[in-house]
Amino acid sequence: MARCRKHVLAGVVTTGLLAIGCGATRVGDAPPTDPTVRQAQAAVAASARSSPTGYRGPARGPRAQRGGLVVFVAGDLTNGGIAGAALGVQQAAGAIGWQLQILDGRGSTAGQASVLRAALRLRPTGIVLGGFDATAQTLALRRARALGIPAVGWHAGTRPGPDRRAGLFTNVSTSPASVARLAADYAIADSDGTAHAVIFTDRRYPIAAYKADVMAAEIRRCRRCAVLDVVDSPIGLAQQQMPSVVSSLLVRFGARFRYMLAINGIYIGGALAAFVGAGRRGDDPPFAIGAGDGDASDFERVRSGNHQTASIAEPLYLQGWQIVDELNRARAGRPPSGYVPPPRLITRADVPDGVVFDPPSGYRAVYQRIWGR
Repeated sequence: MARCRKHVLAGVVTTGLLAIGCGATRVGDAPPTDPTVRQAQAAVAASARSSPTGYRGPARGPRAQRGGLVVFVAGDLTNGGIAGAALGVQQAAGAIGWQLQILDGRGSTAGQASVLRAALRLRPTGIVLGGFDATAQTLALRRARALGIPAVGWHAGTRPGPDRRAGLFTNVSTSPASVARLAADYAIADSDGTAHAVIFTDRRYPIAAYKADVMAAEIRRCRRCAVLDVVDSPIGLAQQQMPSVVSSLLVRFGARFRYMLAINGIYIGGALAAFVGAGRRGDDPPFAIGAGDGDASDFERVRSGNHQTASIAEPLYLQGWQIVDELNRARAGRPPSGYVPPPRLITRADVPDGVVFDPPSGYRAVYQRIWGR
């Protein structure tokens, strides 16, 4: 018997209802009675229709300040999202005429603190905290402020925008809440409001805990959905630990385990061995959704149908350019831009050809115009 599998992004009909395959809401069918399902379908459809013009960055800002040294302190360069943002910073630094040095904290708080201290010893004109919590580095950031060195974060807090209490001029990110809700909404819409999900996070990181809590709350709003478990597992050990963790969950929940929501795609990569060991094909449940930032591994799994059906992507290169622009504003004595790029739902229907989601919005030319380059 052929198995019926829905595709929520197969198309959007003129009424605004999704044409999502067998058993889904269609023109002439009764719409779902659960308002959470209707809202989830609308959110998925809106992401599919989103225009590249939403990714152009701010309209104006200060001209380029004189050349200097920016140090990008990476939480862990093996993380695809951090590496993508760093590459964007590299592109933008070259365009504005600044030098760049990248240091790797190698995934530990101690390592990040060590390279952050090393960055301060270089007396740069700006520091970037790439993918680790600013509140865990209070002493170093106080030192940076005393030296007059502006610090900009990338995923360094639970919300985008200025965070003077943590010592950040601003934190560059999409809205973590928007990312988490969109991931949960995809599961709700894809399942016609019956998603039974396990959520994976690492509560050592505030942004990861926050995303997991938002996803769980969204799933629980759906009447016939359920959060089977929220698994707290170290992100740095996902490849080693996930096979046994997921194997246990497959035994524990059986056919009820239909969706896997993860705050980063590395959990999904670590789970593949367990899926294969359990005899699950790539298009068998549980259907995995990454609520991280969308990197090359996420896209390859989505593209090939290898257990991952969706990824919530961020415009990583654009965010790198925004980081440089925010540092330029800080150096010019101007306030942060306030720009927050929207997340993008990526499915097999529109997975990018490249290694990151890089919207064709012309944002590079916009920033260069602002800087007078």
